[in-house]
Amino acid sequence: MDQLQVREKEIFETLKRISKFAFVIIGGYAVNAYALPRFSVDCDIVVKDKEEADAISDELKKIGYAVQESKSEIPYYGNFIRYEKEIAKNFSVSIDILSKEILDRQTGSRFSAKWVFDNSSTKILKGRTISDQLKLNIIEVDALIAMKIVSCRETDIRDVFMMAPNSKNISWIKEEVSKRTDLNERLAKLKDKISSKKFKDNLQGVFGYVDKAAFEKSLSIIKKLAKSP
Repeated sequence: MDQLQVREKEIFETLKRISKFAFVIIGGYAVNAYALPRFSVDCDIVVKDKEEADAISDELKKIGYAVQESKSEIPYYGNFIRYEKEIAKNFSVSIDILSKEILDRQTGSRFSAKWVFDNSSTKILKGRTISDQLKLNIIEVDALIAMKIVSCRETDIRDVFMMAPNSKNISWIKEEVSKRTDLNERLAKLKDKISSKKFKDNLQGVFGYVDKAAFEKSLSIIKKLAKSP
């Protein structure tokens, strides 16, 4: 089993261990419910309150996780804790527990935990390098797309592109983004990135081979999304 498999296996085993608690998966692992699975070294979960966060924290500590103090590279801030487990020297996985709300570091935009729970349901979580599958509470695709458009980092743009064929309500996505940040600026950035000559190569470097038909389908949906209201 290579390092990617070891990391992913550890994340899945951890999610099994804490599955009795009330949380919603967001971030990279949530993307795997709606697109070709991609690899992520960390898993982001949202809880409604400190009590649930504390209960999950206690469980993580029992299986070897410890609080990581340095969080400067994380794309959000506010009321959250990062737990990290070292599997081998300089080789670890992490679980981020976000309580009450998600605050985007770049824009200062807010998504409440209630909003996340209201826009989630039980779905199948798949891995990229392992055959394991888990039934867990995962944020809905349109809500995840909205969150990633708000953040709009390169990795978020790739995720939006791959999830686009599964989007259900483009108008709702735009409305949720516009409540929190400059919609036109975010959509312009999205359109600019996917128009780059290197975009497909970068996309496939993360998700693996994407055939022409699938790529063109996502491209047409993103262009529709990027049109002004």
